[in-house]
Amino acid sequence: MLKSQTMAANKRTKRRGYHVRNRIRRESDRPRLSVHRTDKHISAQVIDDKQGRTLCAVTSTAKAMGDALSGKTKVERAVIMGTELARKAKDAGVELVIFDRGPFTYHGRVKAFAEAAREGGLKF
Repeated sequence: MLKSQTMAANKRTKRRGYHVRNRIRRESDRPRLSVHRTDKHISAQVIDDKQGRTLCAVTSTAKAMGDALSGKTKVERAVIMGTELARKAKDAGVELVIFDRGPFTYHGRVKAFAEAAREGGLKF
């Protein structure tokens, strides 16, 4: 890919993420469950935009999660991370959230993460 094509693709990705995030911030007063994925890893956090602070977070790069995630596929890892985030959010006193997928489509690992968080007790 040429440099100009890469820059254009990155610009479209950022624009898509801003569109989703700004709509969520405008329309909801609930905490936001923000998901980010890379080619290998997935991370998520529950953010209270009113106070501007993170209530709880999980990431697949954490050493504490190393044993649970080793030898699993990326979708299986996303499911484990979703249930772990739901547990941490309930411990922090959060049950109602709004899902922020960012620039990522609701498909594959993002969908598996969201469904696991729902099964773990989060409502969105």
